[in-house]
Amino acid sequence: MAKKGDYFGLPRIVSIILCFFFGPVLGIVQRIMDGKIVAAILRFLFGWNIVWVIDFILMLFKGSILRVVNM
Repeated sequence: MAKKGDYFGLPRIVSIILCFFFGPVLGIVQRIMDGKIVAAILRFLFGWNIVWVIDFILMLFKGSILRVVNM
């Protein structure tokens, strides 16, 4: 069985591909689906481009995206 990634419970390789092409949008959507509305708003307003690069690097090496704000 494939190792699960962080985007929508999809396999890790699919999550990496999605993160590379659609990371800024999917990062916000994933945080909304996790119930982290404040984190999604902060990411949309301030850090969608920088956090996208961090999310991509973490997805490659760790298999999950960055979660700083737990609200």
